Amino acid sequence: MGTYFNPGNKAFTKSAEDTLYIDKTGLLNITNKAINSENNCIALSHARRFGKSQAACMIDAYYSKGCDSEKLFSALEISKSPEFRKHLNQYNVIHIDVSSFSDDYGTNLVKEIKRHIYDDFRTVYPEIDYTKSTAAVLMQVYEKSVTAINGETENIPFVIIIDEWDCVIRNYSDKPKFVHEYLQFLHSLFKSTESRTFLALGYITGILPIKKIKDESALNNFKEYTMISSKAFTKYFGFTEDEVKELCIKYKMNFDSVKTWYNGYLIDGEHMYNPNSVIRSVSDHSLESYWKDTSAFETINQFITLNFDGLKDDIIKMLSGGRTRVTTDRFKNDLSVINSKDDALTALIHLGYLGYDSERKNAYIPNYEVATAFQSAIEDGNWKEIAETITQSEDLLWATIDNEPEKVAGLIELAHNSYTSVLQYNDENSLSCVLTMAYFTAPAYYTIIREMPSGKGFADMVFIPRADSGDKPAMIIELKYDKDADTALNQIKEKRYTGSLKGYKNNIILVGINYDKKTKKHECVIENIKQLSL
Repeated sequence: MGTYFNPGNKAFTKSAEDTLYIDKTGLLNITNKAINSENNCIALSHARRFGKSQAACMIDAYYSKGCDSEKLFSALEISKSPEFRKHLNQYNVIHIDVSSFSDDYGTNLVKEIKRHIYDDFRTVYPEIDYTKSTAAVLMQVYEKSVTAINGETENIPFVIIIDEWDCVIRNYSDKPKFVHEYLQFLHSLFKSTESRTFLALGYITGILPIKKIKDESALNNFKEYTMISSKAFTKYFGFTEDEVKELCIKYKMNFDSVKTWYNGYLIDGEHMYNPNSVIRSVSDHSLESYWKDTSAFETINQFITLNFDGLKDDIIKMLSGGRTRVTTDRFKNDLSVINSKDDALTALIHLGYLGYDSERKNAYIPNYEVATAFQSAIEDGNWKEIAETITQSEDLLWATIDNEPEKVAGLIELAHNSYTSVLQYNDENSLSCVLTMAYFTAPAYYTIIREMPSGKGFADMVFIPRADSGDKPAMIIELKYDKDADTALNQIKEKRYTGSLKGYKNNIILVGINYDKKTKKHECVIENIKQLSL
């Protein structure tokens, strides 16, 4: 006896033996505490590719009597726990990937899951009455499955793992009878009278938090952990900053660059990185967007094109480096029921396309990788003017580096015309927001700091090239509103803003930009530090 259908031992063994594996077995200390307790049902919802399935396989491999995994776990964090062997390979485990069943069987999913589980049961207990309810069948197996402990026999309870449990809720919202059948099946596993006896641990994973469905109570006994708050589970889903630093050292990657691309998920005070993207980046020794391998563009477009008041404004605000307040608790945890701007933004938070600061209750674009996913979504959508501006951002960067002030002014003019309906364009700060959007692709090469303390004041925008960005120059941009570009350039010199960039003094570009409110024109002057006497 051991794991029924979809054993995770082989899958986790493969993961744990990989040279890029990050030890997350400390998670088992949390699940061990939940075993046989009043809070033995755990629901973990996180964005795709944050390690949910790998953790499910790890839990399977650790608890299943069908595995002999002491050697596998003996070198990992969980082995330091005094209860390591108490729970190791001591339970009958049912592990189901609902998404795979959905792909193969559609609305026959429940019937086929039962068939697979019962076929496994029959190999050991052919005498059981399989015509009874699912809960009754599991209870019969529990009563017949025993082990000897200190000379006495005890029944062996179940650990039940359901991966991608919400697949049915997300994909079959137009088939309420099927959804009800599915939830009734889950009720038999986790909420039936019998489950109070046979269930040691219930563990389900999904993308969205549990949807509260009227007259359905199958999952209301689960403790939930989400992208908004996952408490003790936070550091086990995604990579922590220290873990990413170690990978960067090991694989000789520039940490600041990796941080710009893949950091940004602030969950319960912990900065978490997208683990799939980090692993692929260090494996390829390349910085690029791996969201292109998901349904990112289609998903983002689905929400940002909804015609809710202020939604477009908030998206542009976040793309320009700002944040927007979101009320998350009204979301119904259903992608088919989006009734407001807050619903749309909350959905994007749970899907991993926005970060969320729970203390300040605001959302933001978490990193450059996600920003590029928004870029592609906008280019494929109906925000044509904004898409055109973003497309030309690379041209603007090179025009600045190549000392082409008229071209720079013209491209900033295009950005101004695209964003003035969204961003209030009435001071230097709003001009700075527009420039952040205009230089949209620059974070691929630069760390950009707005209002950077420098010399005798604060430089409006400082572009610091990262070590792996090639031979790109540092840049200081000073902005003026209803003055002139020369005044902006002279301020950089007079207030010695270059002082904070002494390491780049032979390769620094100074840029002065002014917007004339009356003529609605931009003016730009560019000067290379080599031409100056510091």
